[in-house]
Amino acid sequence: MLDIKRIRENFDEVAEGLRRRGASLEGAERARDLDARRRALVMQSDELKTLRNSRSKEIGALKKAGQDTAAVQADVRAIGDQITALDAQLREIETDLEAAMLLIPNVPCATIPTGPDASANRVARVVGEPPAFAFKPLDHIALNERLGLFDLPRGAKLTGSGFPLLQGAGSKLQRALIQYMLDMHTERHGYTEMLPPFVVNSASMRGTGQLPKMAEDMYHCEIDDLWLIPTAEVPVTNVYRDEILDRPLPIYLTAYTPCFRREAGSAGKETRGILRVHQFDKVEMVKFVEPETSYAELETLVANAEEVLTSLGLHYRVLELCSGDISFSAAKCYDIELWAPGQQAWLEVSSCSNFEDFQARRLNCRYRDANGKTRLVHTLNGSGVALPRLMIAILEQCQQADGSVLLPEALRPYLRGLERLEPQAK
Repeated sequence: MLDIKRIRENFDEVAEGLRRRGASLEGAERARDLDARRRALVMQSDELKTLRNSRSKEIGALKKAGQDTAAVQADVRAIGDQITALDAQLREIETDLEAAMLLIPNVPCATIPTGPDASANRVARVVGEPPAFAFKPLDHIALNERLGLFDLPRGAKLTGSGFPLLQGAGSKLQRALIQYMLDMHTERHGYTEMLPPFVVNSASMRGTGQLPKMAEDMYHCEIDDLWLIPTAEVPVTNVYRDEILDRPLPIYLTAYTPCFRREAGSAGKETRGILRVHQFDKVEMVKFVEPETSYAELETLVANAEEVLTSLGLHYRVLELCSGDISFSAAKCYDIELWAPGQQAWLEVSSCSNFEDFQARRLNCRYRDANGKTRLVHTLNGSGVALPRLMIAILEQCQQADGSVLLPEALRPYLRGLERLEPQAK
């Protein structure tokens, strides 16, 4: 959530940021107008309360003088009725103001590229070389026909399309990748591991910015008003909701969770295989940091995600997202994409974002600085990284001419020394 003071005092700057996003100014204009009405009502109410106090003192003086107080008492009651009416209006306006503020996206960082969509994203770097094959590389769907790592028809039978059933070596590979990433982030990057609930309340979804804007993309258990998490970012960031942190910053947290997304807006996008699914596994990284360090922390966050990929010997690129492509809550965002040679396509496996104090204001998450002053933290999060696209890239980049897959050396200790995924006998 933006600071209403920022909208009030620097509306032109906020408006320009929203225009860079391609976002409507309607919400910000409504918030500005509601804030002006709220402030006017507060002033009226305060003036009436001052008048009521003054008139109430007159009653005491009149009583001491033995004079009639009925007229003044009636006046005090009338003033009280006006205050009650104003306060009712004020509560209604404050409710409307909060609702308006929840729908206004974050203002993009001034340094990111300006553009309407992904076509304006900037390639920050490309790491490694695409694998050279002496044969036409297969995509992960064709490879799976030989390897038997996942069963889409049976997954669809259990739940519906978009819920893959991993099996055999596919299940083991997924579990090994999760453990490998958690070990890297906790042992090398200094994160503390958490295992949060996979279901959260509406307050948690509002805190990180999924509600109310993106409700249609989430799975909602209406009877209990609970939500299946779309990412571990939601429960992990909300751990410190409504708290003043009693531990030094920065705080680094990491978690593995399954993630659930309806993908309501994915019509027309590639949905074959396990590329775009409704349930997938992901390791997430979350940071709580001081405002002055948050952009340096973002670069480190990206580096932490990149190390997963470089350690596995994979070819990838890093994109700096433009103003029209960053998420609702983000001020700056990098995407990391792995090369999938069987599809001749880049696959996003990580999105690393600095939210500045946007989430913290919604969360009411604060800390005490060196002077003892209470301030909002800055929050960041990044995928470290997402499955099953990581699995897809390993299968496609590491495939061999005989249909086997040579597993990255760093991963083999997590698979009891297994070096290859071999085609199954028909």
